[in-house]
Amino acid sequence: MKKAVLSLGILLLSAQLMAQEAYKFTDVIDLETTPVISQGRTGTCWSFSSTSFLESEIIRLTGKQIDLSEMYTVRNTYPKKAENFVMRQGKAQFSEGGLAHDVMNSVAEYGLVPHEAFSGLLADETYHNHAELAAVLRSMVETYVDNPGRKLSKKWRKAIDGVLSAYIGGNPTSFTYEGKSYTPKSFLEMTKIVPADYVSITSFTHAPFYSEFILNIPDNWSYGSFYNIPLDEMMGAIDHALENGFTVELDCDVSERTFSSKDGVAIIPMSEENNKKALQGIYPEKSISQEYRQDEFENFTTTDDHLMHITGTLVDQNGSKYYKVKNSWGSDSSRNANGGYVYFSESYMRLKTISITVHKDAVPKDTAKKLNL
Repeated sequence: MKKAVLSLGILLLSAQLMAQEAYKFTDVIDLETTPVISQGRTGTCWSFSSTSFLESEIIRLTGKQIDLSEMYTVRNTYPKKAENFVMRQGKAQFSEGGLAHDVMNSVAEYGLVPHEAFSGLLADETYHNHAELAAVLRSMVETYVDNPGRKLSKKWRKAIDGVLSAYIGGNPTSFTYEGKSYTPKSFLEMTKIVPADYVSITSFTHAPFYSEFILNIPDNWSYGSFYNIPLDEMMGAIDHALENGFTVELDCDVSERTFSSKDGVAIIPMSEENNKKALQGIYPEKSISQEYRQDEFENFTTTDDHLMHITGTLVDQNGSKYYKVKNSWGSDSSRNANGGYVYFSESYMRLKTISITVHKDAVPKDTAKKLNL
């Protein structure tokens, strides 16, 4: 009996030591992308991450590595947000936030430009800081909604455009890149990006599966539609895309204490007592069902916080899968581990993914058929 108790104690101690083992990751899929950069003091992760996604798509389609302008998209999206807010008389979202389809909509209408043609930084600036710009624009659109003159003038759109030009520059109409002249539309043609080829996918039970619906989250100010599929199929779509050379745009929740850019991991420990310790070492994780995911979304535990870019997969020393997710908070090692990447466990990805955006050819054939893609 004493031997049995001793053996059990040894097993429990071994399990505890195993649970505290530091992470050791090995790359499995590592798709090509551009360097990690910082969005600065802005709420424009949607543009930075989706632009990174498009940069990887250009590499896939043409073999060219092009540093695209994130701020060109921001510059052309703000007037749309202002129009929506003012014409809905303030009954709409107006913030720095957005989603991947806002980038695709902008690209379809305004084209693309390289960073060197439009940085969004004025001559004396090296770092994006939109705190003042966002506050000024907010006060402007609220004034137009209040309509102090009792008859809204036609000047307000020019005023919004003027402020954007003052803070981040006027829109380029033509530019030279690698010795050749382009317009934003001809540059888009050169990149081979076709905005209509990209689809956004989610997984929630409050809408029918294999249908499109408008996902009611705050940053969906433009009322974009999402294809809805079961959770296992959405995860399968991510895996299928990565396995076939397609990177994936990600909208997710990073408000959890178990998401840490500094530690470079995002996990969902089985026991909340291990939330902090699991940032440094392996602990058992929760199994995430479709029902649990839905409950966490509907009780606002899972929220739409941040957009990032999935570029590959890894395994830890136990063979558990993680997703290599490119962030836009810079690569300073004192604040961002893994060169600015965060490694998402499968549990975290299943629970905290709001939606993904992929090229339609990246969607598994069976799922694509159900969605009529």
